[in-house]
Amino acid sequence: MKRLAKILGILMLSLLVVAGCSTGNGKKDDAATAKKTPEELTLYIVRHGKTMMNTTNRVQGWSDAVLTKAGEEVVTAAGVGLKDVEFQNVYSSDSGRAIQTANLIVKENEKSSDLKVITDERLREFNFGTYEGDLNHTMWQDIADDQGVTLEEFMKNMTPESFANSVAKLDAKNVEEAKINWPAEDYKTITTRLKAGIEDIVEKEMKNEGTGNVLITSHGLSISALLATLFDDYKIPEGGLKNASVCTVKYKDGKYTLDKVNDLSYIEAGQN
Repeated sequence: MKRLAKILGILMLSLLVVAGCSTGNGKKDDAATAKKTPEELTLYIVRHGKTMMNTTNRVQGWSDAVLTKAGEEVVTAAGVGLKDVEFQNVYSSDSGRAIQTANLIVKENEKSSDLKVITDERLREFNFGTYEGDLNHTMWQDIADDQGVTLEEFMKNMTPESFANSVAKLDAKNVEEAKINWPAEDYKTITTRLKAGIEDIVEKEMKNEGTGNVLITSHGLSISALLATLFDDYKIPEGGLKNASVCTVKYKDGKYTLDKVNDLSYIEAGQN
């Protein structure tokens, strides 16, 4: 009996040791694999690829068009260049061209291909009212004439603010057409919605577990307007932001930092 009790005691001790080791390893494994909420966000803000309306030089704000074949190819190249960046979430304007751009980038991403694009209408391009679908040259010339400058002077000195406010002013004169159309937005309306959209994204993603990398697809003028709102020293690049270019913005401790603007290196990396 004493021998049997000794054997049982040894067996019980062995079980306790094994159980203790298992529990300890489990905690270590959980700690190693558990994702944490980020201390810093990096926002990868991408302009959509070239569309059919871009190609025909038409005004494209809230109106929409699909990407051209060449536009898809450039966005895909950007996606290949970004393939090693693990995104914790993907956001897009609710315009088709921006959604298409986001999906093409996610498709190429080796670490984030299962993410679903979250759409937000606040990330839309400027609304140009009755100028939507018209020739860009017609709208630009009307603005130059209204400002009393040549077209060349307007294009050289154009800012998102002067552009939006001029279009809103001219659009308001088209009273009859305005009755059946969404009115052109002034700059305050545009920047208010854009900033609110970004702030909501930042607030959500700082609470989400993940890498801190967030992909956002939007539009040329809207991205520039957003950056001009967040950063006093931001200047729109000559010729505007390129299709599928990337602007990176850091967010930490309540502060935004502008990292890169109109970055084409991801496209170039994806093409090589």
